[in-house]
Amino acid sequence: MKRVLNVGCGNKTTAISPDYKGWKEVRLDIDPKSGADLIWDARELTRLDADQYDAIYCSHNLEHFYRHDVPKVLAGFKHVLKPDGYAHIRVPDIGEVMRQFVARRLDIEDMLYESPAGPIAVHDVLYGLGWEIARSGNDFYAHKTGFTVEFLVRTLHVAGFSTVMIGTGELEISSVAFKTAHGHAQWEAERKEAA
Repeated sequence: MKRVLNVGCGNKTTAISPDYKGWKEVRLDIDPKSGADLIWDARELTRLDADQYDAIYCSHNLEHFYRHDVPKVLAGFKHVLKPDGYAHIRVPDIGEVMRQFVARRLDIEDMLYESPAGPIAVHDVLYGLGWEIARSGNDFYAHKTGFTVEFLVRTLHVAGFSTVMIGTGELEISSVAFKTAHGHAQWEAERKEAA
């Protein structure tokens, strides 16, 4: 059975992507109150056994690390991925947020969009959900790194991922970064077979 490491799963109300239906999900979070399977700091993943997971799912968690810590997190992703594995990373698209900010003549406190959790203001995307940080008292939920498409692709390549696929939409960047070129070819073959 394939295994996916769901990084930063603890405070999310949304389920893991349906792409991983039938996979063994291992939930990782830094917060002991999260109920995660593995309580661990993602910056320390290189201390775990190597080659354990077929995929990593990291949805809206990478932006919570300072820019200088992002390479440590990505090195850990590569370390725990099997040779043909990949990291599925979703982050806010700061480039698109800025384009809308200017085009719509928004103020930093203006609503950018309505989410299932309620209205999301420009400052919520830039700095983290203000109400979530205030309610939890946990500054870790603040956004410390902003990503544009170009910056995310460059960061993943510098971290040593061989192939990076990018999609954008709904103010988010979704990337699939493969540990090896063979992993990318295998992923493509599985997609064709499933279609």
